[in-house]
Amino acid sequence: MEAAADPELQSFIEAETQKQRFQGLVHQLTELCWEKCMEKPGPKLDARCESCFVNCVERFIDTSQFILNRLEQTQKSRGSFSESLTD
Repeated sequence: MEAAADPELQSFIEAETQKQRFQGLVHQLTELCWEKCMEKPGPKLDARCESCFVNCVERFIDTSQFILNRLEQTQKSRGSFSESLTD
């Protein structure tokens, strides 16, 4: 019975870890864009500030996606390199 619970527990831990990473990215994004775009907090955002936030978020997402793709490519090339060494 314990062996059956192990994969379930592992899956739960992985899901929680992913949630934590996502929350960390959101916090980092919020902090970065707030510092960059918010000059004077007020009751509502002006058009310039809103545009800055939109651009900041989009660039952050683009950069994160680029880095993930690059890491994936690096992993694939290392995998094929090490496979060719063992053949």
